[in-house]
Amino acid sequence: MTPACVADFRESARRRLPKVLFDYIDGGSYGEVTLAANVADVAALTLRQRVLRDVSTLSMTTEVFGQKLSMPVVLAPVGLAGMYARRGEAQAARAAKAAGVPFSLSTVSVCPIAEVAAAAEPPWFQLYMIKDRGFMTELLATARGAGCPVLLFTVDLPVPGARYRDARNGLNAATPGARVRQAIDGVAHPDWFWDVLVNGRPNSLGNISAASTDLGTLQEYMGWIGRNFDPSVTWRDIDWVRERWPGPLVLKGVLDPEDARDALRCGVDGLVVSNHGGRQLDGAPSSIAALPAIVEAVGDELTVLMDGGVRSGLDVLKALALGAKACLIGRAWAYALGGGGEAGVAGMLAIMRQELRLAMSLTGCLDVRDAGPALLTS
Repeated sequence: MTPACVADFRESARRRLPKVLFDYIDGGSYGEVTLAANVADVAALTLRQRVLRDVSTLSMTTEVFGQKLSMPVVLAPVGLAGMYARRGEAQAARAAKAAGVPFSLSTVSVCPIAEVAAAAEPPWFQLYMIKDRGFMTELLATARGAGCPVLLFTVDLPVPGARYRDARNGLNAATPGARVRQAIDGVAHPDWFWDVLVNGRPNSLGNISAASTDLGTLQEYMGWIGRNFDPSVTWRDIDWVRERWPGPLVLKGVLDPEDARDALRCGVDGLVVSNHGGRQLDGAPSSIAALPAIVEAVGDELTVLMDGGVRSGLDVLKALALGAKACLIGRAWAYALGGGGEAGVAGMLAIMRQELRLAMSLTGCLDVRDAGPALLTS
């Protein structure tokens, strides 16, 4: 089957990946209420169809943080993406470069910064704060030296979220039985096994390998994250990061207008309105529901981006209409990578571009930079 939408890429990933990896991409915290709301609340917005307008010339290009984008889409940081396809982050970065959109690299990626930069171009770098500040200083220096143009500082993960799926599939269980079940499941997916486990090595956390030795299983990765992420981070730490990062600094994971105003006072350059894809606080607002109040709180003083529930180019236009300058997409490219590697990510981005163009044409939006509330019916 030729994928026609993100849901088709999701199905391809479900078939190709072991269950524990598919659940890691697909799942959310606890009962996945916020995960579902992210998608449902975007879908509930209705676009305002307009007719008899000259839409023969459209512009999807925009600029954020001094970087030109061929469309207002950024590949969001996704952890462990190198476990979905051989050297997965490098593959996705090449597809993003070819499409003219940025790629964001997670702190907990399989491919290190240098490998991704060499494969495509310096990625945006996403920072998780761990307790060893000396190592954090070295990591930021590495990202800066590689030419990473933007730092995404994720602020909504002081502690890892809890997910029923991970408990059920044994991701959090370091028992022999769980490991045996996962090994059997891996062998039962021979295409993935040959691609990733045999030919994709080293399957380690490339950016933090110096600080995370002897991690050989997914359970050990998760355990290391739980022990080393720093729950003591506060607004004062923004100054610590700023001293070590001279470029654009964007806080990812803001849902509350007061937090947005605090971010403005801290002198950051932008925000990503995000609930971590519904993977942290279940019962929190959807990203699209939180977006308008945050845009109102910071006005034009900060660049506001959004992620969560974006599954199509139509969804991108809806987010732009509510004030986002661009959307980060996470699961969409992770599904595409897991199901089809670099070609899958390229195909997904092409579909999203086509969807955005059609949505602009049928709403009379000639330039994505002019998108506003008038594109929606209410």
